[in-house]
Order: sequence, then structure tokens, then C-alpha cells
Amino acid sequence: MPRSERSPLLLAGLLATAGVAHFAAPRQFDATVPRVLPGAPRTWTYVSGAAELALAAGVALPRTRRAAALATAAFFVGVFPANVQMAVDWRDRPAPLRTAALARLPLQVPLVLWARRVARSGKGQS
Repeated sequence: MPRSERSPLLLAGLLATAGVAHFAAPRQFDATVPRVLPGAPRTWTYVSGAAELALAAGVALPRTRRAAALATAAFFVGVFPANVQMAVDWRDRPAPLRTAALARLPLQVPLVLWARRVARSGKGQS
């Protein structure tokens, strides 16, 4: 399978794995929900997990790939504040955990670019 065909499926797999994790182990995600959001953190955890599962399905299907990949890029930008919250909250944790939390911040850039590339490769199919 050519890379151009694998890339959307890998992105869909990443989204699906993250979405399932939000339901399987919600407590770790609850802690990253920015406190400025209204309502219970668990609600936001489930909403973001469901969004990731929906995006995964959309990216996996050629017919909806372009729109879903663009929405995925926006989603990755939208969850950035949760990564910032995690980095702030984990600043007093042991060095490996603190490093992991800080490493997530620049990781959002390649994720956004990946989703945009998938959207471009899916043009004309939505």
C-alpha cells in the first residue's frame, strides 16, 4: 500500500486509539481539562473522546476524508490548551513525566500538518 494511502489510515488509527482511551481511562484526561471550561471535566473527556472517534471514522472513509481531516487539524489546535494545562500542572512531577508533558506541546504542530496533508491528498473525494 503506497504511503499516500497509508497516511490517512494511520491518522484514523491514532484518533481511534485516543478516542477509545478517553473512555477506557478517563481519569488521566479529566486532569488535563482546562479549569476555565464550564461543567464537569469528565463530560469534556467524553465529548473529546467521542469527537476523536467520529473524526477517525471520517478520515478513514475516502468520501468524508477531506472534511474530516480539516476538522481533525482544527481539533488538534483546539485541544492545545489541555496540553498547556497538563504542562503547567505537571511542572512539579518527576523529570520524565514533566518532560513528557512539555514534549506534547510542540507535537501538536506535526499533528496539525499531518491532518492538513491528509486533507489535501483527499481533495475531490468529499
